[in-house]
Amino acid sequence: MTSETPATLLCSECPLRPLALFQAHEPAELELVQSLKRRDLYLPPGRALIQEGQVDAPLYTLQKGWAFRFKTLSDGRRQILSFLLAGDFIGVQQKMGDAAAHGVETLTDAAFCVFQRDSLWEIHRRSPTMGFNVTWLTAHEESLVDDTLLSVGRRSAEERIAMLLILLFKRAAALQADAGAQGVPFPLTQQHVADALGLSLVHTNKTLRKLERRGLHQIREGRLYMRDVRALARLADLYGDGRPPVRPLV
Repeated sequence: MTSETPATLLCSECPLRPLALFQAHEPAELELVQSLKRRDLYLPPGRALIQEGQVDAPLYTLQKGWAFRFKTLSDGRRQILSFLLAGDFIGVQQKMGDAAAHGVETLTDAAFCVFQRDSLWEIHRRSPTMGFNVTWLTAHEESLVDDTLLSVGRRSAEERIAMLLILLFKRAAALQADAGAQGVPFPLTQQHVADALGLSLVHTNKTLRKLERRGLHQIREGRLYMRDVRALARLADLYGDGRPPVRPLV
């Protein structure tokens, strides 16, 4: 069931802000974000945050949990565009058009900070620095989609899955105090992996098992463990080490 409560969590007390993954903000910037926040929203797994074609959806920051952006064809086939983790800013693309060009669905129990519809304008008007941060977040999300397009268009099934596992592991590990030493949450089903990488479910299953037998990774009880990240990175033809850059937090 959807649960909405008054915004009791102050932005200055957000548990994400002390993490090394996120840039520090000036007090005035936190006050601006707080003034634009309207409430907290909690959703269970498998619930729609934004419907495809929805008009006037608010803006959100994912504070806890996992979600994904997707588009569907008329026959129900689905393409997952990107996976969303804590700290991701959601809904900017929808504000640039008349309606949402994609949907957003939760993968796990998730908590969101909900912002008023005109927040983008207010952020750019009142704080050029924060406006730049929103632009950076949008460009970073586009780069993640570009990586997925490269995988779908040019990488083999093994390379696609290796890339996805590394990038999701690194992103999730950056949110943990142990940096992933004890694994990271991995709520994706094989169908989610297939929908993200343009693979059949059977091919996805066989490839995941093949990589696990080679000792490159392990998925157990909803957690992902890296067993040989260097070999997995070589297989994926990964540029860099896959660690997410230090980023703004709206």
